[in-house]
Amino acid sequence: QVQLVESGGGLVQAGGSLRLSCAASGRTFSMYAMGWFRQAPGKERDFVAAISWSSGFTYYADSVKGRFTISRDNAKNTVYLQMNSLKPEDTAVYYCAASRGRRWPLQNGYEYDYWGQGTQVTASS
Repeated sequence: QVQLVESGGGLVQAGGSLRLSCAASGRTFSMYAMGWFRQAPGKERDFVAAISWSSGFTYYADSVKGRFTISRDNAKNTVYLQMNSLKPEDTAVYYCAASRGRRWPLQNGYEYDYWGQGTQVTASS
């Protein structure tokens, strides 16, 4: 069992930056690939970014490529999402998720086994 807790969301002006963190419980964090998803009001949950268990691979949605960076610190059981050049369309609740899957890339919600409660990100125009 893995418990995930996101933090770092907030309100920022368009063009600004935020860094989200996701702290994981348990001693097997390094065995999980990690991902970030987001859901805007009235819309489906969308994939944002993923990182493999060893940080050897990362994968991004086209909409955030070049602006967002996913990273992880296995010693701290934490995964991060650095978000730069935020746009109003980035406004959503952001969720981190953990996957035991070994296929790559892991960009579908059903491929993830554990989810956090979400953190709100609002980029105002």
